[in-house]
Amino acid sequence: MERAEYPAGIKWTRQRRDVYRILLAAEEPLSAAQIYKRLEQAPGEPGYAASTIYRILAVFEAHGLLLKSSWPGDDTLLYELDRGGHTHYALCLGCRKRVPLKDCPLEHMHPPMPRPQGDFEITGHKLELYGYCGECKKKADRKGTSADA
Repeated sequence: MERAEYPAGIKWTRQRRDVYRILLAAEEPLSAAQIYKRLEQAPGEPGYAASTIYRILAVFEAHGLLLKSSWPGDDTLLYELDRGGHTHYALCLGCRKRVPLKDCPLEHMHPPMPRPQGDFEITGHKLELYGYCGECKKKADRKGTSADA
């Protein structure tokens, strides 16, 4: 990847380029630990400190390149590149996979969004649906069938 393909305004060190590439290739948000693991598995020069990953993510966040999320009840932050627009996810409670929704279920409301009571201006939204992916549902169904026998 050439330097011109990276967003402007940041000094693009090798480490920052590597983290950016991992996030660019990711199909779902990643934790700092997952990014670290993928960097260690990638060909090239390993040897990243976990603190380096966190510093890089902080720089990306300060420049508006990242979206952050987490699982309910879990303090682990997940990061994904802000690719413009927005993505909503269905979250599997079994395997913790995030499945992107093809469309925004609230898109028909733009504009205008419904106004909450009081003086409040809505500037955006985030939607997460919870359930079980097909694989986890099959596993649960098998367990339920064998428990009934």
